[in-house]
Amino acid sequence: MVRARFRTIRLRTQVLLLQVLVLALAFVVAVAIWAFRSDIRLRNSYGQQALATAQVLAAAPGVRAQVTRVAAIPLPELGQIGEDPGTALLEQTVIAAQQRTGAQSLRVTDDRGVVLASTDLPAGRIAPGESPADAATPAEEYGTDHGAAWARAPIHATGTDRFTGTVEVRIPTPTRVGELSNAVPVVGAGLLLGILGAVLLARRWRGLTLGLEPAELAELVRGQAAILHGIGEGVVAVDSDRRITFVNEEAARLLGIDPDPGRPITEVGLTPRVLDLFGTLESRPTVATVGDRVVVVAARPVRHDGRDLGAVLVVHDRTDVESLARQLDAVQSMSTVLRAQRHEFANTLHLLSGLLHRGRVSEATRRIDGVLGSGPLGAAAPGIDAIRDPYLQAFVAAKAAHARERGAELVLGPHTTVDGDLIDPVDVTTVLGNLLDNALDAVADSPVKRVEAELVQEDSALYITVADSGPGIAPELVDSIFTEGISTRDGATIPGGRGVGLALIRQLARARGGDVLLSSPGGGTAVLRGAEFVARIPGVLRVRNEL
Repeated sequence: MVRARFRTIRLRTQVLLLQVLVLALAFVVAVAIWAFRSDIRLRNSYGQQALATAQVLAAAPGVRAQVTRVAAIPLPELGQIGEDPGTALLEQTVIAAQQRTGAQSLRVTDDRGVVLASTDLPAGRIAPGESPADAATPAEEYGTDHGAAWARAPIHATGTDRFTGTVEVRIPTPTRVGELSNAVPVVGAGLLLGILGAVLLARRWRGLTLGLEPAELAELVRGQAAILHGIGEGVVAVDSDRRITFVNEEAARLLGIDPDPGRPITEVGLTPRVLDLFGTLESRPTVATVGDRVVVVAARPVRHDGRDLGAVLVVHDRTDVESLARQLDAVQSMSTVLRAQRHEFANTLHLLSGLLHRGRVSEATRRIDGVLGSGPLGAAAPGIDAIRDPYLQAFVAAKAAHARERGAELVLGPHTTVDGDLIDPVDVTTVLGNLLDNALDAVADSPVKRVEAELVQEDSALYITVADSGPGIAPELVDSIFTEGISTRDGATIPGGRGVGLALIRQLARARGGDVLLSSPGGGTAVLRGAEFVARIPGVLRVRNEL
């Protein structure tokens, strides 16, 4: 029954009671030890005080002279010793010493044990419990008995070392109860301080555990582990000091970080873009690149009762989605080409129909020969025949058609030559498409809207150069143009999905051993006075003569 009731008490209350019990026990033991040692120390001190009084009295000239004189009188003649004037003077000396020192009793005896002067016995008799043999011990000694400290000091004859008598002094000593009563205030104050500290510790414990009991904490941890390790999203938690408190397996895999708790968030290997989210606690999903992965991250603060408990970062893997988006972009580009082809073929068929209805067969024939010779793709992008891969050719033609729809012109550089076939068209179209889209955005407000792309094959590597007639890259962005979150639209840091393209295509190229560089930020008086980017993508082409 008692154990059941004890279990119902909250743990912090149990700990508080246990601490108070331990403190009380510790104080009782400490007081007992202190009292014991204090008793020994005080009794020794009082014994030495009694010995000092006895020594002073035994060394007094008057005492030595009177004791030496009386000690020479035979015992049968000591009957009237109390009426001796010298003994009366010795009695006065003893009483005065008692008043001066506060001694319980003072006694002067000769070497035969006869009391010569005393504050508690009449003169002329042998002291109780002593014999002449006991009294003839010329040694200094002290001790305690019956609540008093006593001491004896020998008296020597005047001018010699001959033992003639003894001075005995008794001084009352305080009892243990008195000593303990003096220690009660100190002990009580210490015990109260200990209890106050235990209460404060219990409150601190409650704050640290958010008022939860151990069973509740254990259940919370088990539930947290089951949920956070079972979901398909990455979770990174930090405390208010931005130190790692939790990293699940998915977050460690997606972010490539060390999941050891307790380390500062700046030392676990996060990319600058992800690290910035912990500083801004941007809850809007943000696209970031980590290694060869594209992830969506969002950071949220964690608070409880107005207290800052840290932050949580949620990570979604968007690599597969991004790959599908690139393929969809390529398909959309193809559809743009087909739409342009359909439109141009429809116009050509209308023209041929009109010429044939009017009987102008020769002109219709020449028109058909022209279409068969160049085709709609040739009309869309002059020089496109230098690109032998049909997929890449169609993609460039689609971008050229898209440029015309925006009122711009996309041309191929004079050194363009690609004889091989694409091995990985998605990565190539991602890099090329991003550079062309950025260039078209750059010339949108320029008086001359011209973009030039040059594609050159070297073995299995593809070199891409894209230049435009736009305003170029602002000087303050030259060093950070490939940083995630930097957009060439307005030069600002974008917290959402923009500002990722250049960082992504550089990462794709570097994953293959290549790179994307800003070869010229722009300037000058040439037509293509805007920015110029150069990309090298190894291992994406298959040389035709090796087939």
